[in-house]
Amino acid sequence: MGKNVLILSGSPRRGGNSDLLCDEFGRGAKETGNTVEKIFVRDKKIGFCNACYGCRKTGKCVIKDDMAQVLERMHWADVIVMASPVYFYSIDAQMKALIDRTLPQWTKLDNKEFYYIMTAAEDSDTVMDCTLECFRGFAVCLNSAKEMGVLYGKGVYEAGAVKNTQYMQQAYEMGKGV
Repeated sequence: MGKNVLILSGSPRRGGNSDLLCDEFGRGAKETGNTVEKIFVRDKKIGFCNACYGCRKTGKCVIKDDMAQVLERMHWADVIVMASPVYFYSIDAQMKALIDRTLPQWTKLDNKEFYYIMTAAEDSDTVMDCTLECFRGFAVCLNSAKEMGVLYGKGVYEAGAVKNTQYMQQAYEMGKGV
């Protein structure tokens, strides 16, 4: 029986390097019988958490935007793929806003398997250390989250530069392994 896979593409560029790797991951996951949904985060209206804590009473955010729908899909998922380019050694703003806005429901996002995809212009793993820690910091706050895989797409800057690299195959294989 396949799993429900939610891919959260934090790339600000459709067809950007991390977004392309998301597509390859999804292709591999679909081929092995999983149900795959991708959310291109930039297309969603997700405001910043304003720390009002109105959600403590209702379990719902007071901000009326697309985040409630994203949270619904996160609950649906057995597997969550989080992808971001490296911005100043961290995740990009789109992904950070999404993570922060899970506040109303984070204690109920139980038993998720996580995969992380990161891309950077530099050709080193260490440039992605802080980015990975941002993803891991989110998952460690959840109940029974399991890290299943990490992909570093290194040395890719221009949109599409990742196309002719081994990272495309690695993303595909990681998806097949879900």
